[in-house]
Amino acid sequence: MIKKVKKTHSKNSQICTGILVLENKKIFKGIGMGYQGEATGEVCFNTSLTGYQEIISDPSYAEQIINFTFPHIGNVGTNKEDFESDKIWTKGVIFNSEITSPSNYRSFQHLDAWLKKNKIVGITGLDTRSLTSYIREKGAPKGTIAYSKKGKFNISKLTNLTIKWSGLKNLDLAEAVTTPKNYIWKGLKTWKKEIGYKKNTKNSFHVVAIDYGIKKNILRYFSDFKCKVTVVSCKTPAENILSLKPNGIFLSNGPGDPAATGKYAIKIIKSLIEKKLPLFGICLGHQILALALGGKTKKMKLGHRGANHPVKNLINDNVEITSQNHGFEVVKENLPKNIEVTHKSLFDNSIEGIKLKNKPVFSVQYHPESNPGPQDSVYLFQEFINNMKKNAKKKRS
Repeated sequence: MIKKVKKTHSKNSQICTGILVLENKKIFKGIGMGYQGEATGEVCFNTSLTGYQEIISDPSYAEQIINFTFPHIGNVGTNKEDFESDKIWTKGVIFNSEITSPSNYRSFQHLDAWLKKNKIVGITGLDTRSLTSYIREKGAPKGTIAYSKKGKFNISKLTNLTIKWSGLKNLDLAEAVTTPKNYIWKGLKTWKKEIGYKKNTKNSFHVVAIDYGIKKNILRYFSDFKCKVTVVSCKTPAENILSLKPNGIFLSNGPGDPAATGKYAIKIIKSLIEKKLPLFGICLGHQILALALGGKTKKMKLGHRGANHPVKNLINDNVEITSQNHGFEVVKENLPKNIEVTHKSLFDNSIEGIKLKNKPVFSVQYHPESNPGPQDSVYLFQEFINNMKKNAKKKRS
C-alpha cells in the first residue's frame, strides 16, 4: 500500500526552493523536489506523454537534466519493474505541475520519494514551455539545477559550476555506465499485463551485446526472440568477444560523444565486422558503427528526445513513429560508398538508419525496443534474427 506523501510544496509558496541556472546566467525558478542538492549537466527536453520512469532510468541520460514538456509527470507513481538500468544516471528533472498522489495499480512509491532515493534533483512549478522554447532557439545549454528547502542559493557558485563544466562534446560516458563485469542476461521477456516478466526458456541464438549504456528492454526483446544474451563491457577486446562464439553482435545505446567513445570502440568493431558476423546497433551503437565504417558524427543543436518522432523507412517507403534519445548524429556528407542510408528523420532529414551493402551489418539511431513509445520498429529485431539464421546456414553449407 502506498503511503500518501504530505504536500509540502505548492506553486503558491512564497519561497523559491528550486532553481535552474544556465551558462549565460539565465535563471528559472520553481519549487524543489526530489533530492536536496545541486547537479550540473546539459539541459534537454523530452516530448513523451508517458514512460517517465523508463526515461529517467535510461543510462543515455547520463550528465543530463531532463525538462519534460508534458505537464503531468508523476501521477502514476513508480514501480519495481519499469527500470532501464540498475543505477540512475540522470542528473536532474524539471516538471511543470506539482505531482499528485499516484493512481496506478502497479505503483509502489511516490515519484518524489523515488527521486530522493536515487539522489536526483528536481524542480516543479517551472515554466517548462518557456524553457523548451529557449532550448529550441539557442540549443541545449549547460545548466545547474539546485534544491534547498531554505530557498537560499549562491547564484555565483551555481553559475561558475555551470560554466566550468566541460559539456557533452568530447566526453566519453560509456566507460562510466558500462557493466563492470560481463554477465548473461537472465532471460526475462518484455512485460505483459497480468503476466509480468515471463522467462525465455528456449535459446535459438547467442548474441553478445557490447554495453555502452544498454537499456533492459532491449535485452527483454532479445529474450522475446529466443536469444541468449551475454553482455560485455564496452572495452572488451574483439578476440574475447569472438571467444564466446556469438551468432551475432549487438552495439547498444549509451550516453556521451560517439567520437570520444570511438577512440577505443572503433578498433573493436572493425575487427568484428571483418569476421562477417551479423551486427546490429542502436543509438550510440549506430553512431560508433558509422565511425568504424569511415563516417563522421557531430553534435546536434537540439537532439531528438521523445516517443513521437516520425522516421521515413527508405527501403519500404513507409513512415514509422519512433522513440528517440540522442544529441549526436551521423554526418550525411562524405559517407563511404559501401554504406546505404535506410532511414531518415522527417523532422530534420537527419540520418536515422544505415546498413553495409556487402555484409549483414545495420543500425538505427532511434529505439525500436519501444520503452517508452510505439512499437512500429520492433521488426528490426526480427531482421537481426534473420541475418543470424542466414549466416548459420552459410556456415553449415
